[in-house]
Amino acid sequence: MGLKFGTDGVRGLAHSELTAELVAKLAFATSNAIKVKEFVIGTDGRESGDLFARALTGGLRAAGATSQYLGMVPTPGIAHIASEFEIAGAVISASHNHAEYNGVKFFLPNGQKLSDEVQKEIETLLAERISSPPLEESIEVSNATQTYVTTWIDSLKNASLQNNYQDISVVIDCANGAASNIAPQIFKELGVALTVIHSQPNGNNINRNCGSTDMSSLRDAVIELGADLGLAFDGDADRVLAIDNDGNTIDGDYLMAIFARDFKQRKKLKDDTVVATVMANMGFHEAMQAEAISVHTTAVGDRHILKALGENNWSLGGEQSGHIIFSDHAKTGDGILTGLHLLNSLKISQMRLSELAQSSMRKFPQLLHSIELTEQLGDQKTILQQVQPLIMEAESIFTQEGRVLVRPSGTEPILRIMVEGESESEVHQVTNEVMKSIKRALKV
Repeated sequence: MGLKFGTDGVRGLAHSELTAELVAKLAFATSNAIKVKEFVIGTDGRESGDLFARALTGGLRAAGATSQYLGMVPTPGIAHIASEFEIAGAVISASHNHAEYNGVKFFLPNGQKLSDEVQKEIETLLAERISSPPLEESIEVSNATQTYVTTWIDSLKNASLQNNYQDISVVIDCANGAASNIAPQIFKELGVALTVIHSQPNGNNINRNCGSTDMSSLRDAVIELGADLGLAFDGDADRVLAIDNDGNTIDGDYLMAIFARDFKQRKKLKDDTVVATVMANMGFHEAMQAEAISVHTTAVGDRHILKALGENNWSLGGEQSGHIIFSDHAKTGDGILTGLHLLNSLKISQMRLSELAQSSMRKFPQLLHSIELTEQLGDQKTILQQVQPLIMEAESIFTQEGRVLVRPSGTEPILRIMVEGESESEVHQVTNEVMKSIKRALKV
């Protein structure tokens, strides 16, 4: 069986690459691998979610496990409930992808995601002959989601956050996904002057011209309303990006720089260390060095960040994509929590978001491209070995500080290429050179 874990669970085109039969077998194999027999299940609202929830339920039942279906709920909500009740969790979501895609993410009873070793064990089980578990004919939606909301709001009161945001105007874009019901409820509870857009999921409009992958309508709303900021969630609400009061995009690097400095000043940044991935902008590293904050770098993927945070008891980590983890308050990235921490930083600094972001770091020019791969090219390790000399040759063009990062996608058959440096013209020159060289070498 060809089902493989990527950087964040399994994912593919619904009904073709990811079928109900595969999902049922995945549930069966996962329950046996992690040896847990009680699960909670949530979706992000896309049309195929209910079918795959029935498939998960059937696969779990075949493995002797029980499950409770919560319907549409953010990924961090499932992680929270799994941890709170010491059961396993499963989220049916393709995150930032459009509705034709879907996927599955699992959480252990401690709210953590599966380790590489457990994922390999599940893949081994899937490669064996597993009879297809039957789908459940129907499943009842539980109301346990409110437990997440109530506990979550209560926890904020103990998170050293401000409790009066009435003077801050916020536009939130729920991506027509899992944040649509819960995010407005939480932000209204905290008293912000709130405008909500893209919160009418119909199963097919998730991430469609909205959310963190298309922030144009959020930017327009912030400028038109004269709002202090906008927050754009992705489909399953485990990450968020922001729009400042001038309409600029505030990505995860800016957010991390803001939080790291804020946490250090309030003596809440353990060991004065923040965890970031190899994708973090060079300007972020420059800013952290200026603040005497150490940066621990991991591979791309929040699982790697979570592992580093847990092993070292650190308090803050995240990705450029807006996946920010506050390990003292959450078990995984939480877009809503990130948004509220941003409000808190604004309140403490008494700055506009545009001023706060620019004072936190300067962003080096960066270009991102991708090259589609074919199965004939061989495995990822071989491809990277093949292009490494080309990367070094391209990097030699830089006269100022700069770098080239090439990595295979964890969810799609593509090679991701990132070029950044101090000089924008050199970044463009190096990007053109490395793209041409790699395409020529791989004959794509």
